[in-house]
Amino acid sequence: MTQLPSEVMVRLAAADGFALDAFRAEAGAERTGGLVILQEIFGLTDQLKSVARFFARNGFDAIVPSLMDRASPGTVVPFGEAERARGLMSAIPWEQTAQDIAAAVRAVDGRGGVSVLGFCLGGGFALRAASGLALAGAVSYYGTRLGTLLDRPPRCPTLFHFGATDTHSPPELIAQVKQAIPSAETHVYQAGHAFANDQRSTYVKDAAERAHARTLAFLRRVHAQHQRGGR
Repeated sequence: MTQLPSEVMVRLAAADGFALDAFRAEAGAERTGGLVILQEIFGLTDQLKSVARFFARNGFDAIVPSLMDRASPGTVVPFGEAERARGLMSAIPWEQTAQDIAAAVRAVDGRGGVSVLGFCLGGGFALRAASGLALAGAVSYYGTRLGTLLDRPPRCPTLFHFGATDTHSPPELIAQVKQAIPSAETHVYQAGHAFANDQRSTYVKDAAERAHARTLAFLRRVHAQHQRGGR
């Protein structure tokens, strides 16, 4: 019988003293590593909490920091209000977001190391974090702004998931990512943007399940390598 993860809301302290909320689901005794899950533009949604529970059930201490707290503490924007969410997130400088991500990494650091996984805006954040933090791995689901982030090579193994009809990541951008990071594992699915979010009309069950299975295999591999002291 699969053990249900222990879960709790916590407060994180960034290096500049800012405090932000985070949702944490713990793997328990079967820990493989830590995992920081980086949000879409909408904030710390219930859907992301379910993603954290999935990875916790599969051996990862998972945490979702509320990266919107710097602009509007405690706010979760409905999926139908993308422009409002985008306005809030765009007001936060990357340097502050980076400190919040680093605080989340510290919160789940321990045996097996820590990886980051991000969706949409968080997918771009995951790649950027991978260039600055000591991580076991980084996973980007249909990351946005990737074209502006390829000048800083990641310091860890990376995995990218794209939708073939996603206008945020057209074929030329996917080719650019592959050229800039040839060591990355990259998969393209017959789906559009946000295909892994099961609370949105864009959800594509087959693509989401295959992407999650590949992500889990990737994370288990890179965390095993991290424990052995290699990349």
